[in-house]
Amino acid sequence: MKIYLASDHAGFELKEKIEEFLKSKGYDVEDVGPDSFDKDDDYPDFIYPAAKKVSESPDSKGIIFGKSGQGEAVVANKVSGIRAMVYYGGDDEIIKLSRRHNDSNVLSIGAGFVSDEEALKAVDVWLNTEFSGEGRHIRRIEKIKKLEVN
Repeated sequence: MKIYLASDHAGFELKEKIEEFLKSKGYDVEDVGPDSFDKDDDYPDFIYPAAKKVSESPDSKGIIFGKSGQGEAVVANKVSGIRAMVYYGGDDEIIKLSRRHNDSNVLSIGAGFVSDEEALKAVDVWLNTEFSGEGRHIRRIEKIKKLEVN
């Protein structure tokens, strides 16, 4: 499975740590950017291309980073086929549900609200939780797909 990473300046440092973690676990990782810290960058410039790559490769996933993760998820969810969820700490049950029920394919992490350890655990839980495939969840995802316009 290919994993695409992207961030803005607020998520840059955590993105770099997660990239190292994923590569150490043997994942095929592509960093869509930024390549260096720039306090004036704009997250749509990196998040949208990463989300497009995920949408074009159904077996891939994306992990994106920002201060809250909210704006990044908004941008990712503008791309047809993307189901981005936000994690900014707390119980990891929300991560499991996003995979089991919604088949989320992008994890947006609020780097300003989680420790490195929480983020590493969240990524691990998210990548290792499968979609349930239950009929009601498939039906709902199909309805979401019909709402997509791009």
